[in-house]
Amino acid sequence: MTISTEQVQTAGRLWQEHRQAPFPDSLRRAEFGGTDVWVLDLYTAGCVLAWLDNDGILDAENGRILQSCIEDLARVIPEVNDPAGAQYCQQLHQLAVLISKNLASTK
Repeated sequence: MTISTEQVQTAGRLWQEHRQAPFPDSLRRAEFGGTDVWVLDLYTAGCVLAWLDNDGILDAENGRILQSCIEDLARVIPEVNDPAGAQYCQQLHQLAVLISKNLASTK
């Protein structure tokens, strides 16, 4: 699959919007089913940045990490009681899913 410049730019714009959102205080020490939300945010961010820096290519290990983050976010989101926290996690999940659907061949 070839990733277009437009797809990378769209993901980059969504990433910038997400980065501008403050990390909700309610999530700073939040843990759901053994998953620390701030760690999940950190791992997802690393995968997003790697994908953007490599023009839509993510190595196999980061691809597995991204998939795990998507699954964990889907599990965590219904547990977040704070609306701002839930929205933050939903936006991160949406971005991760967008990237996972637009992965070029991995190295």
